[in-house]
Amino acid sequence: MEMVSKALSHGGVQGVYRHQAQTTGCEMTFAVFMPPGGEGPVPLLWYLSGLTCSHTNVMEKGEYRRIAAELGIAIICPDTSPRGEDVPDEVDNWQFGSGAGFYVDATVVPYARHYQMYSYILNELSELVAENFAVDMSRQGIFGHSMGGHGALIMALRNPERFKSCSAFAPIVNPMTADWSTTAFGKYLGDDVAQWRAYDAVALIEDGHEVSDLLVDQGDADSFLENGLRPWLLEEACRNANINLTLRMQAGYDHSYFFISTFMDDHLRWHAARL
Repeated sequence: MEMVSKALSHGGVQGVYRHQAQTTGCEMTFAVFMPPGGEGPVPLLWYLSGLTCSHTNVMEKGEYRRIAAELGIAIICPDTSPRGEDVPDEVDNWQFGSGAGFYVDATVVPYARHYQMYSYILNELSELVAENFAVDMSRQGIFGHSMGGHGALIMALRNPERFKSCSAFAPIVNPMTADWSTTAFGKYLGDDVAQWRAYDAVALIEDGHEVSDLLVDQGDADSFLENGLRPWLLEEACRNANINLTLRMQAGYDHSYFFISTFMDDHLRWHAARL
């Protein structure tokens, strides 16, 4: 593992790292923020970014470091997809390929060789983080934005014993039917829609997967609200399954990092109370 940059921030240490990943068959990059001081391992919170993003977006615009340092929480920021000359991509399609891995394990050739983001984060990257950083793997939470909110929800629903807390900013809650994800799901996972359910939060809840509670913030001025995000579908699924969902529709907010950074403190405190 090679560290490519390092910066001090609010007394904590933030590094950007890259390593040759076996799961994705290419070099992967991720960021880690470690809070200052303290003894022993600290709880960690995974942040998954959205379409067209990488690990850098939340680092530069998420404004999480001050509150994470105050709460004593490590933040892990993976990339959103495999990247490289040998990785198949559609350069003119921002909803597929580079920056748009959708946190699934692809099963369709040629994407299955590299687009294994679910297993990469859940297994290989987790093991790497556990071996190299003073983090408490028994106290993990996960959150994310948009496509990353989708990723956080499915990770938590499928692994409730692993992730003790989960929240999301403007998540894609039902990617099986959303305008900007069905094409990618078909290319990554094939034509059998039943196989898509493992990567769809609403479908997972309908199929019996549970978490204790969820926090979701959604801007009511988000241009993707009606066709892509549709939080009311998650609300209905949680209500039917008796899952405690706190859904906050934030007046006047759009899909940008201005929205995310405004409510970042709330989300970190939510996770800290559960970790």
